[in-house]
Amino acid sequence: MKQAFRVLQIAFTYIGTVVGAGFATGQEILQFFTQYGKWATITIGLSTILFVWLGTKMMLIAHDTGSRSYEDLNKHLFGHKAGKWITWITLLILIGVNSVMLAGAGSVFVEHLGLNYQTGLIITIVGTYLLLGRGIKAILQMNSIVVPMMLLLSILMITSTIHHPGALRFVTLTTDTNPIKVWLSPLLYSSFNLVLAQAVLVPVGNQIRDRNVLKWGGVLGGIGVGFMLLAAHFAMSAQMPGIMQFEIPMGSIAFQLGWAVQSVYVTLIFMEIFTTFVADIYGMTLQLGQHLQVPPRLITLTIMMLCYSLSQFGFSSLLSILYPIFGTLALVWAGRLVIDRWGSFRTRHKNT
Repeated sequence: MKQAFRVLQIAFTYIGTVVGAGFATGQEILQFFTQYGKWATITIGLSTILFVWLGTKMMLIAHDTGSRSYEDLNKHLFGHKAGKWITWITLLILIGVNSVMLAGAGSVFVEHLGLNYQTGLIITIVGTYLLLGRGIKAILQMNSIVVPMMLLLSILMITSTIHHPGALRFVTLTTDTNPIKVWLSPLLYSSFNLVLAQAVLVPVGNQIRDRNVLKWGGVLGGIGVGFMLLAAHFAMSAQMPGIMQFEIPMGSIAFQLGWAVQSVYVTLIFMEIFTTFVADIYGMTLQLGQHLQVPPRLITLTIMMLCYSLSQFGFSSLLSILYPIFGTLALVWAGRLVIDRWGSFRTRHKNT
């Protein structure tokens, strides 16, 4: 029973790490999948396979190599010198994406709470600073509460969309986009999110002693991400093309389900942004702490101030410009993870 709980805890942390600002609000899914019409269901399936396979593999490699931070993992994958360069590129990606996280928090406060954009940014920053003192334990606990609620709401959106006049659009929508771009999209999306997830999954892989817990946690987590992708795509397809005008498209869908559901969903969107932001800042602080002889709190504050400055550009603007660029860079990293044979070797060795 205890092992099953830990498996779920790992799975929820994996899902919560991927389900950040772009995912929870619907912008990521719209940009990478839904806009490509009927092909999106297949490309989401491909993405799910990659999340199950590579997310699990990442945690097992971190477990087997004793990697404390994503820098240690990158040195294993690319060698000492190249690994350092990849680590700094990853740091830049994380700073850029967490700027999007903050911008997403600001958008939630503006569009759904009627409050100032800066209020959302400041509340997120202050809350993150207060929680980070508890380390990875706080991240695991937060996701164990928020992610199950997100999964339940995903089911609710599926059941409500079934009765919508446009329910079958997910299999009928057409696109005139170049097929290469359509099929490259799930690879970019998965690679990009796995690069981000390493800031959290590597420390998790290092600190969890039971290899089977990590393996099944990764498998369930990857499947959970795929399910939530499909649920959001199904709901948004029914609202195409009008849904594309919203900064937070999933919030507008929740609005149609009634005030109570909208309030819960908007709260969960913010909580998912918040938990992912906390997790990423934790991972970056851990990595930089290996090089800088300064208090961790000072590193945390510096990173958050950089994110705050970049977040002033707005949510959807940052998402549409930064994500495809970062996704391309992430393909190189994911390709190296694919061909790394450490995990499979260790598994065979332990079974002999």
